[in-house]
Amino acid sequence: MGLKEAVIYLDNQLNTYYAGQTINGRIEYVFDSPKKVRGIHVKFKGEAHTEWRESKEQQTSDGKTENTDEVHTGNEEYFQIFYYLLGSNTGNEIEVPAGKQVYSFTCALPPVLPSSFEGEFGYVRYTVKVTLDRPWKFDQETKMAFTVINALDLNLNPSYREPIRMQLEKTFCCFCCASPPLSVDIQAPVSGYCPGQVIPLTVDIENKSNVQLHLVKLFLRKVVTYRATSPSTATKKCKEVVLTVQEGPAPAGSTKHWDMRLEIPPIPPSNLVNCSIIDLDYDLKVECVVSGLHTNLKDRKYVTIGTVPLMGGPLPSAPPAPAPAPAPASPGQPAVLPLGPGEIAQPNGPPGGDSAGGWAVPGSGPSAPPHQSLYPTLSMPVYKESSYTARTIQDRGDNNHTRIAGPVSFAPFYPTYAAVLPPPLPQ
Repeated sequence: MGLKEAVIYLDNQLNTYYAGQTINGRIEYVFDSPKKVRGIHVKFKGEAHTEWRESKEQQTSDGKTENTDEVHTGNEEYFQIFYYLLGSNTGNEIEVPAGKQVYSFTCALPPVLPSSFEGEFGYVRYTVKVTLDRPWKFDQETKMAFTVINALDLNLNPSYREPIRMQLEKTFCCFCCASPPLSVDIQAPVSGYCPGQVIPLTVDIENKSNVQLHLVKLFLRKVVTYRATSPSTATKKCKEVVLTVQEGPAPAGSTKHWDMRLEIPPIPPSNLVNCSIIDLDYDLKVECVVSGLHTNLKDRKYVTIGTVPLMGGPLPSAPPAPAPAPAPASPGQPAVLPLGPGEIAQPNGPPGGDSAGGWAVPGSGPSAPPHQSLYPTLSMPVYKESSYTARTIQDRGDNNHTRIAGPVSFAPFYPTYAAVLPPPLPQ
């Protein structure tokens, strides 16, 4: 037997970090007898992978056609950090005593990384793997995935404040004479939102035609383009409905005003920055369903999903002074980080705040997002698990003896801001 238990712990419970932050963690082994090892090493890895099958027709030598499956793949690596926690690959064998043994590790994430993403035909994924390097036997690996968020601050690009407007008009021909038009006007106050927020939509209908408008359907869609480089360059574009709302009818000759709401679930931010094999966009699609054999009216506009919501007031003119540096942690103790400005009791938080006297100990949740000090009135985000899960986090580099630590199916966490209302429509 030898190894009874192997568990990886990171320094926040949701295993969620922003690009540029430092991960501290440990592996706890329980051995039922002393074990000889060459060493124990850790590997942090950030990578993207795409993969899908397409069937293609080929001519055989005798002139028949047959269908074959071709697998398209793409790979991209962002970083890999590898080092020994104990021993080395060239040193002598080391005997690890029986019982519980704990080894700590750390990793500074690079400052620019694409956000974690799990999709049908590809992923951007970050993992840590700790290996018992055993001479003459198979290595015993313990692996866990964690979430990395690349901050997308909607306040930094003025185009995200632009309203969304879709105006659709149609005249219907009946016995060679055109009817007066059906007009549909749809507006949303801005084009950038964060998960947890509601996209408030106003729908104004003037139906002067003699045709009933049955339904106005609105869809928030995720538009993903996967790219492969092997065996040749190929792309696959997928449009997936994230959520939908509908309202109706607007009979012939009627005028209607509807307020509709799309509440954004925990989804990855737009533009997987630095990832060249997966493109991620979102759009707002409208379809107006009319009666009879007439074609429906359709339109779409792009929306941006960020990680920092639009603030109603003016932007901060200069970043505040940096918070004092944390005192160095003694070995075995978690580092304690001083809270930056705006991280103590939030104006819309619980009365008295829930901060531990201005100090936050990593272990409760992700430490303060890097932008928090810029917006002192912004409430801390609530991190929620996405519904998009990985089928498995095992990949080409794992062996049959790789234990998966953490949940059976990994899903990234994303910051949500249900308490922050988007700015209103310009008057």
